[in-house]
Amino acid sequence: MRIRPFAGKEPRFGERVFVAATAAVVGDVELADDVSVWYGAVLRADLQEIRIGARSNIQDNAVVHVDEPDFPVHVAEDVTVGHAAVLHGCRVERGALVGMHATVLNGAVIGEEAVVAAGALVPPGMAVPPRSLAAGVPARVRREVTAEEVAHMQRGVRSYLQLKTRSLADDGERSLDDPGAWGRRG
Repeated sequence: MRIRPFAGKEPRFGERVFVAATAAVVGDVELADDVSVWYGAVLRADLQEIRIGARSNIQDNAVVHVDEPDFPVHVAEDVTVGHAAVLHGCRVERGALVGMHATVLNGAVIGEEAVVAAGALVPPGMAVPPRSLAAGVPARVRREVTAEEVAHMQRGVRSYLQLKTRSLADDGERSLDDPGAWGRRG
């Protein structure tokens, strides 16, 4: 794993965080408890901050980047960011899912338990309402998310928590739970 400071700011980690060996976490990044960052993912906070909430997962090859002057990335709790998705200067609320290869651009807000479909492009400043499905290029709100879909998303979060726990237990990589790890909070 590549964990690097930038401009005097170091990444900070909560408890039981998993960062895969080929992931990169750079600059003013804070990962809350039980976050997982998977293989090839890049979280680069060189111009603004990145905050990832508890139990969220950033899957393989996802890119999380910021923009100046006013575009940090804030990801709330229990969020899934799918494989090769891009979050750029945006906010993703609790329990949302950003699908594989989706892109969410500066100033966009993804509401609680909303879904951004695979391959969608959420344009700058768009607000996806809570429990809505946004799809297309550019993305449009298509319909409400069903209770069954929300339950499926919650199962996905739990599944990634289990994978994270197993990965930390196997720990052929350095665990962030040891006291000497980078940027301990508190």
